[in-house]
Amino acid sequence: MLKQVICINWGTKYGPRFINRLYAMVARNITPPFSFTCFTDNEEGIRPEVDCQPLPPLDFVMPKNTKGKWPKARLWSPTLGDLKGPVLFLDLDLVITGSLDEFFTYGDPDRVILARNPAKPFERLGQTSVFRFPVGKLVELQRIFLADPQAVADEYRFEQRFVTMNAPGGVDLFPKAWVRHFRYQCMLPFPLNLALPPRLPQGAKVVIFPGGVHPEHAIQGGWVRREGWTLGQHLKGLAERHADGSRWRYLRHYMRPTGWVADHWKE
Repeated sequence: MLKQVICINWGTKYGPRFINRLYAMVARNITPPFSFTCFTDNEEGIRPEVDCQPLPPLDFVMPKNTKGKWPKARLWSPTLGDLKGPVLFLDLDLVITGSLDEFFTYGDPDRVILARNPAKPFERLGQTSVFRFPVGKLVELQRIFLADPQAVADEYRFEQRFVTMNAPGGVDLFPKAWVRHFRYQCMLPFPLNLALPPRLPQGAKVVIFPGGVHPEHAIQGGWVRREGWTLGQHLKGLAERHADGSRWRYLRHYMRPTGWVADHWKE
C-alpha cells in the first residue's frame, strides 16, 4: 500500500526549512513505499523529493478575528492533485518522534480520523495538526464554509471544531498516546519548567506545536521572542512589562533547551 502524506504551505511564515525537515522526518519514520506532497504557493528552496503541487483553488475571503487556520479549507476540495484514497495530513511545525506506519492502518480507510485535542478535555474535539481522510470526503464541509466563511468561523472559531462536528459520517480519533501537545503534555509545570527541559512522553509518535511555540523555540529554549534566554535573563525580565500578560503567565512561559526536539527536527 502506498502511504500518502500531505502538507500545505501558504505565505512566508514557514516555508522551505519547515517543509524540508518535515519530509526528512517522514522519510526516517515510515516504511516505503510512500509519497510526500506539499500544496504550496512557492516551490523555491524545497528539496526535490517533495512533490510540490499548486494550492487547490478556492475563491473566498479569509475570515477575520479568528484563531482558526481556515486556509486549510483547501484540503476539503473534491480533488487534491492526482491523489486518490486516504491521505495523512501533517502540520509543518510538528516533530515526528516515532513510526508513522500505524497512522495508515488504524481504523477504517473510509473514515475521517483526527488526533485528539488536549486543549479541550471536556469536549470531544479533534486536532487537525495530524489527521487522515479520503480525498473528496470533506467536500460537503467546503460547500458549507464557502456559503459564508465569516459566519462559520464566528460560530466554530477553530477549523478543527468545524471538522470534528460536521465531517460526513462523524470522526474517529487516533489513540491518545500517539500525538502529544508540546506545551500541554511535554512542558513541565511551574516551577519545574525553570529547572528541567520538556519531556518526551512514552509512546509519542508525533509532537504538535499549536499556540505560537514551534520546534526552533524548543531547541533554543527561552520562549517566543525570548529565544535562547537563560534562567537569569528570564527572572530578570519579571520586573519589566511584557507581552505575556500577568507575571504568573510570564513565569510559566519559559523552557530549558529541548534536546530531543533537536534530535528529531532536522534534515
